[in-house]
Amino acid sequence: MANHKSAVKRHKQSVKRNARNRSTRTRMKNLVKDVRLAIQNNDKESAATALKSATVALDKSASKGVIHWKKAARKVSRLAKAVNAANAANA
Repeated sequence: MANHKSAVKRHKQSVKRNARNRSTRTRMKNLVKDVRLAIQNNDKESAATALKSATVALDKSASKGVIHWKKAARKVSRLAKAVNAANAANA
């Protein structure tokens, strides 16, 4: 454990950030999972709404530094591509 006052403070901050990042990452993964599940169930409307919420969550987590911005862009692109392909297949 830290001995200096500043080190104790840094430790508290890192614990707080770690908890916040973990909850953000979990929420993001669940939203991505919802999009994939909607695509699998051939549900166009819920896939579109889930994609929108997942895109917001991915962009927000990238802006906060939870994930890299290129990873967020890649995930959004692939999800949008999958939703569009599912819509085209069902049309």
